[in-house]
Amino acid sequence: MARTSYEMESNTVNTLSNGTVITGNITAQGDFRLDGTLNGDITINGRLVIGESGVINGNITCVYADVDGSVKGNINVKEQLSLRSTASIKGDIIINKLAIEPGASFSGTCRMVDELKKAETTESTEQY
Repeated sequence: MARTSYEMESNTVNTLSNGTVITGNITAQGDFRLDGTLNGDITINGRLVIGESGVINGNITCVYADVDGSVKGNINVKEQLSLRSTASIKGDIIINKLAIEPGASFSGTCRMVDELKKAETTESTEQY
């Protein structure tokens, strides 16, 4: 059985530890765990985990995301976004699936996009 590019890269985990502050954009091919602070955008071709002490002041693009910390920026998740009870989100989100635990805070708009329906819509409009 062929593996997807996400499955091939998923054994790679990058981390940003608590107390570390980075100003700038991050791009990574594997999974990423953030417990520090990022002032910039992050693009991950895998799972992004934002720990309880993690803070992102910027936009997020990834395949999966689990948020325990805080985000001030827009979030675009190809598959599923999970907001844990300690999560605080201020920004707009575009997702395929969303899971929110009681206690999580979200201020912004949410748009759910099914990638298959999106592809079908694009194909049907391109025919004309």
